[in-house]
Amino acid sequence: MTDTTWQYENFERTGSAIGYRIVRKLDEVQSPFQKIEIFETTDWGNLMLIDGAVMLTSRDNFLYHEMMSHPALFTHPDPKHVVIIGGGDCGTLREVLKHEGVERAVQCDIDEQVTRMAEKWFPELCERNTDPRAQLLFDDGVAYMRNCAPGSVDIVIVDSTDPVGPAEGLFNRAFYESCFRALKDDGILVQQSESPLALLDLIREMRDEMAKAGFSALRTLPFPQPCYPTGWWSCTMARKRDAFDFREDAARGKRFPTLYYSAEVHRGALALPPFVAEALRA
Repeated sequence: MTDTTWQYENFERTGSAIGYRIVRKLDEVQSPFQKIEIFETTDWGNLMLIDGAVMLTSRDNFLYHEMMSHPALFTHPDPKHVVIIGGGDCGTLREVLKHEGVERAVQCDIDEQVTRMAEKWFPELCERNTDPRAQLLFDDGVAYMRNCAPGSVDIVIVDSTDPVGPAEGLFNRAFYESCFRALKDDGILVQQSESPLALLDLIREMRDEMAKAGFSALRTLPFPQPCYPTGWWSCTMARKRDAFDFREDAARGKRFPTLYYSAEVHRGALALPPFVAEALRA
């Protein structure tokens, strides 16, 4: 490679692309499920690709991991048992375990190699992996949720790739019904929900499937994410009851650092831009 080598990802669904200036390839592994590659970039730290798709960079992953975790944990009145489906890079697990009240956090990702590559090349994301409250499982997340005891979980976070390949089964009514059954009455499901700028149809489909599974209240929260299509991403929270007021005082007085999430950011994310709000009402 030369100093001017670039790594591009083309997004067919959005008619766009993103590229990173690459110094060198650091690692590569073909797991039973997917190809994982790690590159060193000139400006964005390390870069992880899975089957050619950008998963994360050192520079901007905090946006995603903080918004996938803290809005839900500060919305739930007292989250103690959290399940993360996917999340093999362990960044969401790290954020969840910043909450002292969490007693148990289970991360279930089908591909152990994602975690091993993260431990090697993104060790800052894995600093909570040895926390005694953490349990790392490498198994089928769909089956894990199907076998969860009813009413045993406070929050389910679905930190998955796009709805293709190993993640395809995480975007349908049957999976959401398993989550609904596993959650307590005041429980929360949160799932990454793609770009509200270019993939609103997919967000609508997800929300429709969640509603069919029994969830009566839904909120989609957008946030910036430069390494994903359009640079604007979202998560969607689902509850059995229509209440998304969050513990704003607790969020404002949190005793751990964040780079993006704050009570003010949380409040603002609940206010959707008019074109998104209108599309999701349709």
